Amino acid sequence: MTRKDRKRYSREFKLEAVRMANESGKPVAEVARELDISVHHLYRWRNEASKQGEAVFPGHGKTNSQDELTILRRENARLREERERGQIFS
Repeated sequence: MTRKDRKRYSREFKLEAVRMANESGKPVAEVARELDISVHHLYRWRNEASKQGEAVFPGHGKTNSQDELTILRRENARLREERERGQIFS
């Protein structure tokens, strides 16, 4: 795979992935599967975020709205599932 062929992730996508890994209570591998990224990426991003804080993932000023859309769709599906489970067990 050449450098051009590599998938690039926006700063927002990485931050959201790190937030999900840290706050969801799910194993990192499960969060990575849900986001369709490698576990290696997520562990590396978490490590970078913990070391660099707000300055993490500076990027080149470009955002990928498709990444954000993907995150929002997955989050929406997860919330629907949780809502449906809550109605079933109520």
